Amino acid sequence: MSSTGPDLAPDAPRPGAAATRKILGGSRFADDLFRPFIAVTAIVVTATEFPDHRLIAPTLTTALFALVSLIALGSNLPWDRLPDHWQIALAATYAVLAAVLLPLARPTLAPMFAFIASAVAGAKLPSRRAAFGVAITGALSCAVAVTIVSHVEPTPGQWPWWLALSVGLPVYIGISRRDRQDAVDSARRAAAETRRAADAEAQNAALRERGRIAREIHDVLGHSLSGIALQLDMADALSDSGRVDEATAAIRRARAMAVDSIAETRRAVHALREDTLPLHEALRLMADGEQVDFTLRGEVAAVTVETAQTVIRAAQEALTNAVKYAPGAARTMTLEFRSDSVLLTVVNGPSERRHPASVAQGTGVGLVGMRERAALLGGTLRAGPDVDGGSGAGWIVRLEVPR
Repeated sequence: MSSTGPDLAPDAPRPGAAATRKILGGSRFADDLFRPFIAVTAIVVTATEFPDHRLIAPTLTTALFALVSLIALGSNLPWDRLPDHWQIALAATYAVLAAVLLPLARPTLAPMFAFIASAVAGAKLPSRRAAFGVAITGALSCAVAVTIVSHVEPTPGQWPWWLALSVGLPVYIGISRRDRQDAVDSARRAAAETRRAADAEAQNAALRERGRIAREIHDVLGHSLSGIALQLDMADALSDSGRVDEATAAIRRARAMAVDSIAETRRAVHALREDTLPLHEALRLMADGEQVDFTLRGEVAAVTVETAQTVIRAAQEALTNAVKYAPGAARTMTLEFRSDSVLLTVVNGPSERRHPASVAQGTGVGLVGMRERAALLGGTLRAGPDVDGGSGAGWIVRLEVPR
């Protein structure tokens, strides 16, 4: 039934899954582009500005800029395969070289590398303690370099040493980005686990469905074939004793049972396919096909697959018996949803004509099997004369099973 969890299609779209993947993928895409964009922009702009500015120690400044540029570009590559101590050494080298470059190439965009180095340490290093250590090392190196350069070659607008300490602050940005990326990775892993769990649940549901189909077909064919075999044995015994007419009647009953068995099997398969519909809709379609009045009471609620199948099979059996044993009688079917159970009531009026002799013995697939099936679910099935309808009014079948 569509109201039950196991009958959901394994490949059914899960609400929100596409949106989640889009958000997570977009976040990762933005991070992958933002870091190299900043590094390349700083390198290109600084290289372009160098010829137009007076540099302090041009040879040293150019060499530092080249090294810092290489490390800046390398910081956009994954560091996960490097040992932790190599990652720390690389981040510290980046921070110290960028700190020394800051006062030497101050008029250009080169001071940005010192801030980028601190952010890279926070984003790349797995240990927060190591990231803060690299940031502090870079900040102190920058303060020392600014102090030395200001004494060796003072220039107007030179950074004060205390302002140089601010280059370590971007480490918090790097750490926050790393924490966000870890959260994204955890969400991806959780989504993957959810998909695997859903796939496993779908496989288990398919196995349960196959078992249910096997039990259903077994119930129908087992009772029918037993009845057919009994009638044929009876016909054989009657034929040996010379009671040909009675043997022929037994054979006819066996044939009627075989025909009914085929019809019951088809109805069972059809009922299994009706699992794509809610229980009340499946019964309403059945009632419309049988030209039976259908009434729905209570608030529609979800039911288990076993409960739905038992109710459908009981309704089929009750309606079939009404046609066989009360031809032409009016039939009604009522489905009531209660707080913790489902009640099915099928009533037929008195027969308008005698039923054929070929169905006198029944098919063996009667309400006894349905009663046993209801008992397995903790429910009850009662069948008998419709006392409330008056003498000879007809027959009533009442099935109540837990939801």
